[in-house]
Amino acid sequence: MTQSLAVDIDTLRTACAAGQPRHDWTRAEIAALFALPFNDLLFLAQQVHRTHFDPNEVQVSTLLSIKTGGCPEDCAYCPQSAHFDTGVTAEKLMDLEATLAAARAARANGASRFCMGAAWRSPKDRDLDRICAMISGVKALGLETCATLGMLDADQARRLREAGLDYYNHNLDTSPEYYGEIISTRTYRDRLDTLANVRDAGMKVCCGGIVGLGEQTEDRIGLLHSLAILPAHPESVPINMLVQVEGTPLQGTEKPDGIEFVRTIAVARIIMPESMVRLSAGREQMSEELQALCFLAGANSIFLGDRLLTTKNPDRDRDAALFAKLGLEPMPYATAEQRSAEAAE
Repeated sequence: MTQSLAVDIDTLRTACAAGQPRHDWTRAEIAALFALPFNDLLFLAQQVHRTHFDPNEVQVSTLLSIKTGGCPEDCAYCPQSAHFDTGVTAEKLMDLEATLAAARAARANGASRFCMGAAWRSPKDRDLDRICAMISGVKALGLETCATLGMLDADQARRLREAGLDYYNHNLDTSPEYYGEIISTRTYRDRLDTLANVRDAGMKVCCGGIVGLGEQTEDRIGLLHSLAILPAHPESVPINMLVQVEGTPLQGTEKPDGIEFVRTIAVARIIMPESMVRLSAGREQMSEELQALCFLAGANSIFLGDRLLTTKNPDRDRDAALFAKLGLEPMPYATAEQRSAEAAE
């Protein structure tokens, strides 16, 4: 395997264990990590993780859909797309007070970051005033702020940053080669351009992908390679397991292997050592044992609450019980922010 990949695996292991960020990863190197024996891969991921993070702290975030349904994009996994009959109806943008009430509840339940999602191709300028008021209000509550609103131009990104937005989420979803099988209404380049606009505006980036779209291992390698060679690694890397929804084209797709999912988490941790790796959508269908393996592989962020936009998530009591079994603690907001600042230096 090592010879066919033209990678000196011992040298690669030694370099990875040092835990220093790199932006010149090759696909062959990432493939070599995926091919490691499972125990060796998790050991290496733990070494890297402990270099940069407390292994028993997990960042807790809450995600609220502030504008649900009616999206003109045709992302084949998404129940909010107007192209598919999934039973999700288009709703108007939430009002400010309802959003702030949800943020207060999230803070009371231990969340340190509050994320707001809107089912848009891109926000209209007339909506940005209301969005900016939400961001400022959530920020005033002492929470880290995050939004996912679709594609952004440079001016929109600047306005969001001026309102106090800390993070912007815009996932690449899968590899450049497989992307066209999942989405036709926007290109990979469109997504990269939005990420560049977010960076140029001075915001942090939340960007990851989905496992279980019908992709192959080489596509997971391609996704992580695309993230790892960005000029700056995303500060937050969500790794989602597809939640299949009736009415979407991906309903009935073969479910991903749990060990392969853990491998994806571990490789993400190794090649983006200073990033928060979020165990994101799909936890509702994961066993406690699979989630524990993901934390062991370097995941250190989750969403709290029984809904992720329109799909189910474990309720707070289940997560509290799991944290207690594993000896995990929520990461304080100040700790997460300090580490982000240190990583930027």
